[in-house]
Amino acid sequence: MTSSRFARRLAGTAAAALVIGAGALATAPSAAAKANLLEIGKVALQEPGLRADVTYSCDPGMNHQLVANAVKQGTTGHDESVAAGTIKVDKLTCDYESHAARVTLRPATGSHFAKGDQVKVTVFYFDDEGFGYAHQESVTRL
Repeated sequence: MTSSRFARRLAGTAAAALVIGAGALATAPSAAAKANLLEIGKVALQEPGLRADVTYSCDPGMNHQLVANAVKQGTTGHDESVAAGTIKVDKLTCDYESHAARVTLRPATGSHFAKGDQVKVTVFYFDDEGFGYAHQESVTRL
């Protein structure tokens, strides 16, 4: 075999390896690049508190809760109205895909929410070590 034929064959093998590698990347789950993301959807009244629709994705094997907090805008100090809710670890599906969840937020004692109130909702993951991450916020009118 001549060196030019060998070089062409080697180049062809390298090109085939590149095409196969690119095909493997193209067929890899695209959601893997978006793990641990959160998106807040609709927030609505649900007596006695609120509910928030959340789209989430998380890494397999993660051991965390999804937490949602709400604060009625325009309230401060002892007049502040707040609500909170969680989705426990065993209720989350962590597989790199996006999933929908509805979080029920229960109001703190003395807190009240009504139609027309403007609320800021924050969602995040809370891990075993006490760290919160992937915070997302949304302000909406009930």
